[in-house]
Amino acid sequence: MKEILVRFASYNHWANQQLVAVMLKLNAEQVMQDPGGTFPSLFKTVCHLWQGESIWYQRLQLTEQPVDPTASFSGSFTEACEAWLRQSLRLQEWVKQATEARLNHTIAFAPRKGEQVKLPVRDAVMDSCNHSTFYRGQLVRMLQQLGVKRVPATDYHRFKPKK
Repeated sequence: MKEILVRFASYNHWANQQLVAVMLKLNAEQVMQDPGGTFPSLFKTVCHLWQGESIWYQRLQLTEQPVDPTASFSGSFTEACEAWLRQSLRLQEWVKQATEARLNHTIAFAPRKGEQVKLPVRDAVMDSCNHSTFYRGQLVRMLQQLGVKRVPATDYHRFKPKK
């Protein structure tokens, strides 16, 4: 199971890097424009991805009250993208270092007030990566709506893990 999780977390970081490389070529107006999506801009979508990966990572660290790193963020789009990439790399490195016993552990958390969830760590890693996959798909669509012609394919089969 660990090998699969390492590959998936590594793929997640790689796919994030592919889209960030394209998005950082856009101008400030483009990253703030609303081309349609769950969030009103590339900037807001990247912040949501950063937030989601951070919250899941904090849960894996057994943080009782995860903190949203975007709540007080006032930086640039570039800084948000860099923070998101650092976060996905942290998740990748955490999974690489985790023991099988740690990956089989169950975490408990409250995603909403009054709600209590128990989830195996391995499922939390998968949930984090799947959440990012969903919103990367939205980023791709938003980039296409903004007229970007060359959006990289981030399908899993295109990922070539480093040996």
